[in-house]
Amino acid sequence: MATLAKATPFALRNLPSPEEWQKRKVALISGVTGQDGSYLTELLLEKGYDVHGIIRRSSSFNTSRINHLFFDQHERKNKFELHHGDLSDSTNLVYIIAQVQPSEIYNLGAQSHVKVSFDMAEYTGDVDALGTLRLLDAVRTCGLQNHVRFYQASTSELYGLVQSVPQDENTPFYPRSPYGVAKLYAFWITKNYREAYNIYACNGILFNHESPRRGRTFVTRKITRAVADITLGKQACLYLGNLDAQRDWGHARDYVEGMWRMLQQDSPEDFVLATGEMHYVREFVEKAFRVVGVEIKWSGKGVDEVGKDSQSDKIVVRVDPMYFRPAEVEQLLGRPTKAERLLGWKRKVDFDSLVKEMVEADLESSKSLIENHN
Repeated sequence: MATLAKATPFALRNLPSPEEWQKRKVALISGVTGQDGSYLTELLLEKGYDVHGIIRRSSSFNTSRINHLFFDQHERKNKFELHHGDLSDSTNLVYIIAQVQPSEIYNLGAQSHVKVSFDMAEYTGDVDALGTLRLLDAVRTCGLQNHVRFYQASTSELYGLVQSVPQDENTPFYPRSPYGVAKLYAFWITKNYREAYNIYACNGILFNHESPRRGRTFVTRKITRAVADITLGKQACLYLGNLDAQRDWGHARDYVEGMWRMLQQDSPEDFVLATGEMHYVREFVEKAFRVVGVEIKWSGKGVDEVGKDSQSDKIVVRVDPMYFRPAEVEQLLGRPTKAERLLGWKRKVDFDSLVKEMVEADLESSKSLIENHN
C-alpha cells in the first residue's frame, strides 16, 4: 500500500546551495514498479539514498518487482516510500516533488511497448512525451531547477529506420512507431529545458536491456517463458513475429548503473548505453532452447518458417503475422564509446549469460505452484 512521505525540513523558499542539496541523496523514480525501476531502486538503496517511487493507483497489486524492497510503514527496514501519482496529472506531480524535494529524478515511467503504441498512440504520446514535460515543469514550479538532477529514459527506438550503423549520440533520429515519436519529443524537451533553464538534465539513450524481470509481452521474455513452459509440458509452441530483426541486448542491472553515473558528472550530457553487439531474434530463440538441451533447426521461409526440435522433429516455433509491426525496425546496434570514456561504464553481463539467466529464472518460476507475475 502506498504511503506519503513526510515533509522534509527544507523549505522551498529557503533552499541550501545545490552542492549541499545533492548531498542529501534523495531520489524520485517514476516507473518504479517496472524492470528498470526495481533494479535502480536496489542500486540507490545500496548507495545510501532515500528512494521515493511514483506508483499508479490500481485495483490489483502491481508491485511484484519491488515487494522485496518495500515493507509496511510500521516495519520499514529501508528508506523506500511509494506515492500514488501519474505522469498525466500535472498537479499531482507538483505535489509529489514539493513533498519529496528530491536531489535526483529518474523518469522511467512510460507506455513502453512498441507494438501496443500503434494501438494506443494518443495515450502513448500523453504519457511518454507530455509526461516528461509535466515532470520538468513540476521541477520549475517547485523552484528546484537549479537543485534537481533529472534523468530521462530515452530509447534506441529513436533511431528506427537507421541512418548509419552503429548508432551513437550523433546519429540522426528516424523513429518508426508512436512510441519512438513520443520519446523523440521527450528527448528534445529534456534537452531544451537543459539549455533554456539550466536544468541538470540528461537523456540516456539505452539500447534493449533485458532481465528475468522483463515484462512477459516483450519478445525476449516471451521467448524464455515459452521455452520454460514447453520444456515442462505447459505449452506446445512459441509464436513470434519478425525473426530477422536484430537488436543490441544487454542486462538491465548494468544499464541502471549507467543511469546513475550520468547524474554524477560535473555537467549534464546525453549518452548511449549499449553492448556494441547485435543478434537476431532467431539467435535468441536458439540460445534459449539450448539452455534446456534443445537444438532448433529451421525450415520454410517468411510466415511459413518454423523451428523444430532437432531430436523429436516437433515444431516448437512458428511465425504469426499478428506480431508484425506496421513499420518494422530491422536492426539496432549501439556504440557506447562516449559512456565508456566519460562515465567509466561498460556492460558486465554478456549475451549468452543474459539468455541463460532468463531461461533458468523462468524454469524456476514455471515449476512453482505460486505464479510469478514478473
